[in-house]
Amino acid sequence: MQGSNLLIISGILAAGFACQWAAWRLKVPSILLLLTTGVLVGPVLGILDPDAVFGDLLEPFVSLSVAVILYEGSLTLKLADIRGHGGVVRNLVTVGVSITWCAATGAAHYFLGWDIYLAALFGAIVTVSGPTVIIPLLRTIRPKRSLASILRWEGILVDPVGAILAVLVFNFIVVRQTTATTDQLFTTFGAILAAGAGLGILAGHGFGIALRRHWVPDYLRDYAALALVILVFAVAEAIEHESGLLAVTVMGVWQANMRNLDLDDILDFKESLTLVLVAGLFIILAARS
Repeated sequence: MQGSNLLIISGILAAGFACQWAAWRLKVPSILLLLTTGVLVGPVLGILDPDAVFGDLLEPFVSLSVAVILYEGSLTLKLADIRGHGGVVRNLVTVGVSITWCAATGAAHYFLGWDIYLAALFGAIVTVSGPTVIIPLLRTIRPKRSLASILRWEGILVDPVGAILAVLVFNFIVVRQTTATTDQLFTTFGAILAAGAGLGILAGHGFGIALRRHWVPDYLRDYAALALVILVFAVAEAIEHESGLLAVTVMGVWQANMRNLDLDDILDFKESLTLVLVAGLFIILAARS
């Protein structure tokens, strides 16, 4: 069994590379080939059963992978890049998310016949596009700089926004079906914002100062960044569920906009790691479908 699992895990890594290389040669978005591969090795051929291979570690692996991907993406979010376009980004992650949520909720309720509360929860979940989708598309399509910056900001910021929206909708359903009060809904929202934003700013600023003052040797900078991202995500989740994505996003954005802070080496490492994680995530999650 152990040998079989080792072959499967190594096969996922090899297939992820093959898909991304083929996408580069064919000039198509890599997610198309990754999803197709996941469906083929999962439901179609029955070669990969992620739950059997990873067991209880599957959910933590996916969560931590998304956290690392979000952090890497948020390190590229410099305020100078969207100067003059901030209103567009704001509208995308507020008005845009609201329109998507309402449209998806209505479609699930009227066309699929779902209960309105379940449809609303579904709508909240599908508002998320996320960097795992947007960044590979930008790498393939290569739009002009201003549009790429807007889409990168939207793709990264919408992940924690969508997660918080889903939590609020779920808590609203709980309020409606139990003796809980609406005060708990606002308390949950406030706790997520406080835990995520507060811990993200604290960790981002503290780590930025440590790097700026060279308290961390060059050969340990990448290791320290990866360890801290995982720790911040885990601590935020322990404090308040679903605040972890917000925490790592705020942490990355804060560091990206600190003055006199060189993050090029960390970005290079995180970009390479993100390629591996994105490939693995798409194959694994598609195999579960």
